[in-house]
Amino acid sequence: MDVTLHLAQDPEADALLGRSPLAALVGMLLDQQVPMEWAFKGPATIAQRLGGDDLDAHEIAAHEPEAFAALLSQKPAVHRYPGSMAKRIQQLCQYLVEHYDGDAEAVWKDVATGKDLLKRLAELPGFGKQKAQIFLALLGKQLGVRPTGWREAAGSYGEPDSFRSVADITGPESLVKVRAHKQEMKAAAKASKAAGK
Repeated sequence: MDVTLHLAQDPEADALLGRSPLAALVGMLLDQQVPMEWAFKGPATIAQRLGGDDLDAHEIAAHEPEAFAALLSQKPAVHRYPGSMAKRIQQLCQYLVEHYDGDAEAVWKDVATGKDLLKRLAELPGFGKQKAQIFLALLGKQLGVRPTGWREAAGSYGEPDSFRSVADITGPESLVKVRAHKQEMKAAAKASKAAGK
């Protein structure tokens, strides 16, 4: 894995996401209830605060929980909810250590089908079906991980030339299109809810 992603809209943070499978997974985990750029800049901030230029699942899993939460809480905080996200990141890293010897890339390396990959991603702590499908689409569209049937397994997020999620962001223009799509979806959900009252 060595590509340039454009999710954090920050060259250093994006370079880390493109070369580090664990950083990409942690960024995806953080991508909730905060702006996408903030979430995907998180892995670089964590690595820097741990004194390195990459994340290590063994190191994070073994870190003292309160100290790790404090690390994420330092200003600027890594997430709106740094304490709960610190716990989730540690759970993810502990799972990777237990099931993949701490190698995040092993989650998708040598997987035969998109269906199998989706299952593996959905088993990760903090990854529900939607997050797993978005990450699967990101792997396929931008990171060259394309097991048989990956687009189908990723659902609508796997569709070519769509602008639904982080999987489709390749620069500022596509970021604007994805944001617009998300606003449309929120508006439609709100209208639907209002109509059902």
